[in-house]
Amino acid sequence: MRLTAPTTIMFLLSVVLAVLALLSLIMPIPFVGLHRFAFMTAAWAVLMIGAMFKGL
Repeated sequence: MRLTAPTTIMFLLSVVLAVLALLSLIMPIPFVGLHRFAFMTAAWAVLMIGAMFKGL
């Protein structure tokens, strides 16, 4: 399986999820603070899926 660069949308979605998770460490974000690990895991998964499948 060849890895490809993720599309801009997948990359930005991953960045937004990761930034929300990190911001919840320093300021209260109602839903994100409770699910910080899930948000960071989802950010990693979105980036991984974008790299694994061409066109995503």
